[in-house]
Amino acid sequence: MTTAPIRLDIFSDPVCPWCYVGKANLDRALADHPDHPFLIQWHPFQLNPDMPAEGVSKRAYLEQKFGGKARVDAIQERLREVARAAGVDMDPDKPQRMPNTLNAHRLIHWAGIEGVQQAVVNDLMRAYWTEGRDIGDLPTLADIAGENGMDREATLRLLQSDADADDIAARDQDARHKGVNAVPTFLIAQQYVVSGAQPPETWGKVIVELMGRAQ
Repeated sequence: MTTAPIRLDIFSDPVCPWCYVGKANLDRALADHPDHPFLIQWHPFQLNPDMPAEGVSKRAYLEQKFGGKARVDAIQERLREVARAAGVDMDPDKPQRMPNTLNAHRLIHWAGIEGVQQAVVNDLMRAYWTEGRDIGDLPTLADIAGENGMDREATLRLLQSDADADDIAARDQDARHKGVNAVPTFLIAQQYVVSGAQPPETWGKVIVELMGRAQ
């Protein structure tokens, strides 16, 4: 018996390290349950919606936000430990810029229209956390689009315009009004909320339970 598709809406931001870890954990669970019922869609949530369009120095931003170098060093080391435990190749010190992610979210939206959203989200997170690329830079975003089968030049022209910018900002605000206040946040079947970077085992139990209900 085939399980009916179930929506899994994910609210995230590519510059959120917990979103990267959370995605890796979910991906492991999905790989372990290839007959899972989820239809996944990614939704915008900017951690720093007031970030300047050109971004800022990531290290300086974090030290100001968290209260100095020692505090940031401790946070970064904790992230490394969590990433290693999740099997994620992530260096929190690799990114040099803290970008405004509105344009990254526009790219994710367009990738969804073209059926390559999962791949683009993965590559955006890897580009930032593993390769240290500036995902606020328009040519970099266009490169990621092209690497996933999208038309690079057409995507760059869209990024250089205001196309869908207001829509993305409105969707971000709508998520906040509905109670999303941190990411990653997962909404299952438009009813059940799962917050945070849950381990693969938790997702495995969710998948098994959902598939059991459908039988």
